[in-house]
Amino acid sequence: MGRAFEFRKARKMKRWSAMAKTFTRIGKDIVIAVKEGGPNPETNARLRAVIQNAKAANMPKDNVERAIKKASDKDTANFKEVLFEGYAPHGIAILIETATDNNNRTVANIRSYFNKCNGTMGTQGSVEFMFDHTCNFRIPAEGQDVEELELEMIDFGVEEIFADEDGIMMYAPFESFGAIQKELESRGLEILSSGFDRIPQVTKELNEEQQADVEKLLEKIEEDDDVMNVYHTMQES
Repeated sequence: MGRAFEFRKARKMKRWSAMAKTFTRIGKDIVIAVKEGGPNPETNARLRAVIQNAKAANMPKDNVERAIKKASDKDTANFKEVLFEGYAPHGIAILIETATDNNNRTVANIRSYFNKCNGTMGTQGSVEFMFDHTCNFRIPAEGQDVEELELEMIDFGVEEIFADEDGIMMYAPFESFGAIQKELESRGLEILSSGFDRIPQVTKELNEEQQADVEKLLEKIEEDDDVMNVYHTMQES
């Protein structure tokens, strides 16, 4: 198994945010997708992907339809996707994906978390290069031969594929998302969920006390309503 498998395993073992926050994040994804490509999922590939993820998260269909309708309203604020970078204590690099309708607020909040937890907020590009930007897809495992599927999907950019209790996972470079989505749909394969990850190229092992220092900062960042995802180079224990 490769780095994507180990990364996913570590992330799954970690605590996940409350369901309410998951729904809030999906709601923002819907707004971004609709503003970008319109409210029709048949002609908006990004919106199709978000709807699949909403279904996987057990978000009620009414909530999804309401979010799409709201996002279509011209008065609804658009969310800008902004990336923040920095260092936690003990040299751990942190990459933060946000979706915000008020960048000044988000910048001030993120900076305050770093300052309060002995971290350092970095400049653009200071740690992003330490992470591989990937896309992922999950499909049902039933009736699929993983090795055969891997050989077929290599041509569309898939670099790592494996089966786990959730189905078959595929990982590929970020830019391969559209080609893989299109191919899976043309084959009539159900996409259970899809998304993007930033996988650290190298991780650093810390002792328990040092891990606690980093976790303190991570928790503050993850609790912020504007934060969508947080990635770091600390080795998960």
